[in-house]
Amino acid sequence: MTKEERHLWYDFLKQLPVTVNRQKVIDHYIVDFYCASAKLVIELDGSQHFEDKGIAADWERDNALNQRGITIVRYSNNDVNRNFDGVCADFEAARPDKY
Repeated sequence: MTKEERHLWYDFLKQLPVTVNRQKVIDHYIVDFYCASAKLVIELDGSQHFEDKGIAADWERDNALNQRGITIVRYSNNDVNRNFDGVCADFEAARPDKY
């Protein structure tokens, strides 16, 4: 896990009242975090995700996961480093009906 993934995991996701898995394999993709009860993937994006190749790969993967009924929320590593509380609040707001 990256530094940002560890921060989100140990300081927020691990304490939620739902099960969140790290590095979950779904089909032939590995997602950063997955909450099965909410069918929600949480991705933390480093700089490679903002390059053409990364954007295309993310688009393909997101479409495949969406077809399975899975919602993806993405945060940049900068978001986690600069606005951790905002990332946590946004995640909570993404699917409050599932908790």
